[in-house]
Amino acid sequence: MPAAEPALHTHLQTLYRDHHGWLQGWLRKKLGNAFDAADLAQDTFVRVLRAPGLDAVQEPRAYLATIARNLLINHVRRRAIERAYLDALALLPEPVAPSPEARLIVLETLIEIDRRLSGLPAQAKQAFLLAQLEGLGQAEIAAELGISLSTVKRHLAKAATRCFFPE
Repeated sequence: MPAAEPALHTHLQTLYRDHHGWLQGWLRKKLGNAFDAADLAQDTFVRVLRAPGLDAVQEPRAYLATIARNLLINHVRRRAIERAYLDALALLPEPVAPSPEARLIVLETLIEIDRRLSGLPAQAKQAFLLAQLEGLGQAEIAAELGISLSTVKRHLAKAATRCFFPE
């Protein structure tokens, strides 16, 4: 074991001991749910384990809050996608509704598409979703969004590149 590992282990232990309770309470206030708060607090420390430069952290609570905030944003986005999908499924007649396995696959796919499209301008996402989910053509999308056809083409190309060729 390299000499730096015991020091890093001790630093992580101290960070966890001194700030885990605070972090979990902070997340519980944000989420209103102790179970999700506990999960996200643990996920935060898992991220800390993987991150380099732990010994250089000057403001541990700010550092932990930044990591936790990013995880919280992902958690909220995932829940919103899941809620929208389940709402759409509830509208289907029972014989048409997909199996639980198919639901999980579709939900995971929707979440992955959302992750891949993150960072794109809202209009590019909207253009892509109109094309993929509504089946609109490029001219229809241009009219719907009030943008030029060339802008629609550029948006669709960016979105497709993100979906089909992730970084």
